[in-house]
Amino acid sequence: MDLLDWHRDRLSARRLTVLIRQLPHDSALNRELHGEAADWSVTDHLLAAAVDHLAAANWMFASVNSEEGDQPDPPAPVPRPSYDDDTETGDGEKPGGSEPEKTTTAADATPSTVQLARFFG
Repeated sequence: MDLLDWHRDRLSARRLTVLIRQLPHDSALNRELHGEAADWSVTDHLLAAAVDHLAAANWMFASVNSEEGDQPDPPAPVPRPSYDDDTETGDGEKPGGSEPEKTTTAADATPSTVQLARFFG
């Protein structure tokens, strides 16, 4: 597909929008717009949460079963992509700024990256 077709009026703006919205999550455009967050899927967030919880459980077990003066340091969480509120999306608006969050239905059960960051953050 040639993107110049849009300028030549062989590709409608609606079709171009549909093609852009259907790009895979690991596409170059999504990586440019969302940075490292585009590489993190739901599975990656769940795995990082599981690792954090296991590390916390092991730390609690070691803390309870160790001497008072020999307490282990708490574990550091798995580094995740940053979802700062001061970062802007490609359209100049802040994520979650003026637009309310979308509610997910059974047909669209994949949470957004902002929802995942708030849940696991």
